[in-house]
Amino acid sequence: MDNTNQKKVLIKEDISIFLRGLIIGKVLTLMVIGGLLWWLLKPELLARNSSNNTDTSNENLQPSSNAVSTFGSLTDVPTDSFNYGGSTAWAPIRQVVDSQILSARPELKLRYLDPVNSSPGSSSGIRMLLDDKLDFAQSSRPLTDEEKAIAKERGFTLEQRQVGIDGIAVVVNPLLNVPGLTVDQLQQIYLGKLTNWNQVGGPNLPITAFSQKPENADTSIFSSNSEFNKQALGSNVKYVYSTTDALRQLSKTPGGIYYASARAVVPQCSVKPLPLGRTATDFVSPYRQPFVSPEQCPRQRNQVNTEAIKNGSYPITSKLFVIIKQNKGQAQKAGNAYANLVLTDQGQQAIEQAGFVGVR
Repeated sequence: MDNTNQKKVLIKEDISIFLRGLIIGKVLTLMVIGGLLWWLLKPELLARNSSNNTDTSNENLQPSSNAVSTFGSLTDVPTDSFNYGGSTAWAPIRQVVDSQILSARPELKLRYLDPVNSSPGSSSGIRMLLDDKLDFAQSSRPLTDEEKAIAKERGFTLEQRQVGIDGIAVVVNPLLNVPGLTVDQLQQIYLGKLTNWNQVGGPNLPITAFSQKPENADTSIFSSNSEFNKQALGSNVKYVYSTTDALRQLSKTPGGIYYASARAVVPQCSVKPLPLGRTATDFVSPYRQPFVSPEQCPRQRNQVNTEAIKNGSYPITSKLFVIIKQNKGQAQKAGNAYANLVLTDQGQQAIEQAGFVGVR
């Protein structure tokens, strides 16, 4: 390459370097100018952002129906000791929800009382409330006309405040092979009109139906509690003292059947929950799929199908009530406070933690 060409190449390289340096210099200059402008305008920008943030914060602090209510946010909680009791279906709620309430509101001292001469349940709890032995009661069934009349005779009324929903599950001996039952078939079994499992698609085996006495039962498979009490149960029904007693006998009885709170019986290892349906074509299991067999229990346990209870596809449910004595006294204050606590957002979350469905 001659000197002329070498000079041309060098000139081109010099121009290229110059241009790159010029571009970089301009970029750096713009960055410096931008930085200076930002620094000069920073107080105004910060003030504007602060104002915007304050406005947003104030909007968030405005009271609204979407605000989360907690045990601590509730007012009008009396400071005293109160007795309560009732439904055995509420046992998980007393373990989970009530313990949280007592921790958050120690001024509300609650003491659970069992009945003296009868089995615990909704009916016995309401009787104790009528007899002034409880300040409020927990029930898994609505009040009867008779209970309302007794209260009126004694100079007060009873209010039932719904705070949750429970499913009613049917369980059988784990060796029994039957696809499921319709609500009508279940009712016919307890009325003594269906007495053999082969009448509902099962084996040739007599049906032994276990139940608590109607006057003590926490749950009903009939459309109303009064209808249940008027029905004469079949001779195939054997009465039990409690769900624990029923499960013990059911595990030893090949043709046995029992119904109770889904939360109380679905997780049990010694029995098998049955799918139920309004018709034979729409059986819905009371447990979440997949089914956990007795062999897998207790390492794993069946969980209540709360989604089916919530969306209404599960055919038999019961409402959970706080029964409040309307006497304008401390008992009324305690019952109202307890119901209001359970109906807070925190209380409803705790209801679901206990395996039930909230109403909010």
